[in-house]
This record gives sequence, structure tokens and C-alpha cells, in this order.
Amino acid sequence: MTRIPTLHSPFLLGFDDIERALDRATRTGNDGYPPYNIERVAREGNAPELLRITLAVAGFSRDQLDITLEENQLVIRGRQVDDRERHYLHRGIAARQFQRSFLLAEGMRVLGADMINGLLCIDLVRPEPERIVQRINIMVRD
Repeated sequence: MTRIPTLHSPFLLGFDDIERALDRATRTGNDGYPPYNIERVAREGNAPELLRITLAVAGFSRDQLDITLEENQLVIRGRQVDDRERHYLHRGIAARQFQRSFLLAEGMRVLGADMINGLLCIDLVRPEPERIVQRINIMVRD
């Protein structure tokens, strides 16, 4: 069975990359853990507008977290190892692993990451789009 492209229109030329990005975004099966926020941080002075991703990673140390940028995809991984030395009477906090992915638009940059009180904050900058108007000359051919 052939798949009909999402952006199948004669007026949408060269949007193959966007269609592939949409396919990739729908395939990432996230189970909702860890919970996260995405917020727009107001610009200060001449600084560009920031986007901040905040993940609740209580119980993870900095060494157990890994942030990578793989082909416009921001991937955050957390790995905890079960402590076999401990004997729990009740275990409500499980040691678990996670992978959370965010697909970034072309040109977005990761400025950095901070961890404060069990919250991992990753700041992104979205470049200002350049408005370009170009005049196309019409050639006359006989």
C-alpha cells in the first residue's frame, strides 16, 4: 500500500524535509516520563527570544543525564542503575531510564543546560528570520 504524502500539493515545492521531520516526530513514542514544560522566555535588550525546555528529573544526578543534538533532534537520556545494596521495605520511587526527543527547526541553537532542584533546563535560541525580497528578471526569447 503506497502512502500519500502529507504535504502533497502542487503549490508546496521542496517541503520533503518538513514531511520527513513530521514522520520522525510522530514515530517518537514518548510515555510521558519525565514530565516537561516548554516556555517562551521574553527577550532582554537586544538578545533574541529564548525557548526553555524544563524536564522534571528528580533523583537523577548530572552524571546520569546525557543531552545530544542529532540532526536537528535534541535527545535527552537519563540512566539510573538499581542499587542492589539497599533493602527496601517499600519502593515507590523506581530507578528507571528515559529518552525524550524534541525536533528542532532549522537554525535553532542550544545555548546550554542547567540543573536546579531536580529540574533540567535547556535553553534554545530561535534566530530571527531574515526577510528577503528578490526581484526576478524576465528574459525575452524569440
